[in-house]
Amino acid sequence: MIRKLHEADRTRLMELVGRNPAINLYIIGDVENFGFDQEFMELWGECDSAEGPLKAILLRYYNSYLPYAEGPFDVDGFAGLIRMNKGAEMISGAADVVQAFRGRMNIREEKQMYFAELKELRDVTRPAADASIDIQKAALHHVDAICTLTDQIDEFLSRPDDSRKSLHKTLESGTGRTYFVEQNGKIIATASTAAENSLSAMIVAVATHPEYRGQGLASRLMTQLCTDMLAEGKSLCLFYDNPQAGLIYKKLGFRDIGSWTMMYLNPPL
Repeated sequence: MIRKLHEADRTRLMELVGRNPAINLYIIGDVENFGFDQEFMELWGECDSAEGPLKAILLRYYNSYLPYAEGPFDVDGFAGLIRMNKGAEMISGAADVVQAFRGRMNIREEKQMYFAELKELRDVTRPAADASIDIQKAALHHVDAICTLTDQIDEFLSRPDDSRKSLHKTLESGTGRTYFVEQNGKIIATASTAAENSLSAMIVAVATHPEYRGQGLASRLMTQLCTDMLAEGKSLCLFYDNPQAGLIYKKLGFRDIGSWTMMYLNPPL
């Protein structure tokens, strides 16, 4: 059976997702940071009995959904919950779990990503300091300028209003941070974390303006961001599909640990 999860289910939820904390970083981070009773977030669990262990999880964060299961699960039941939300936009998660929704949802686009983790930064890859590059940490008043940059990146499919709302929420809640480089009053490169929790964080929205690529800006931002996060005792995760970006990440010490699928949904007719 599938039922809504509440605070009393925290231990059982963590028992399931804690067996694979890297792939479940978003679920762990959202539960730690927001709990169970939020308008923008819901959790459902599948179990054989009301008090039995959880077999599968479905997280809704705004209009995005993230399922997780260690084995067979009630795909139709989870798909039905997602279809009840007429504004549902995306299903993402471990590839073997998300791909079970094929044929059950009206899919607009599907992306396959590599999922990578960093536990230790490679010293030999750290670029020498460059006094001309001033890396800054974003505050709320930087949100629009940062999203003006990321809106220009083809790989980022979020709607402009959604990207601004999401980044504002992340910075305001302290569940992530953004570093950026500015030139002539314009933000030209950025890198962020999201879903920060007690153990880890997800690297997201690594972007450089097309006119400023090839200068090592993304590498410098990533190095600073990873250095600061690791110093706090947190590992880093990310997903990517750009081979060139993959080379940058692996030089820093990231290693592939799985695959990630993102399914973008068509609105209902």
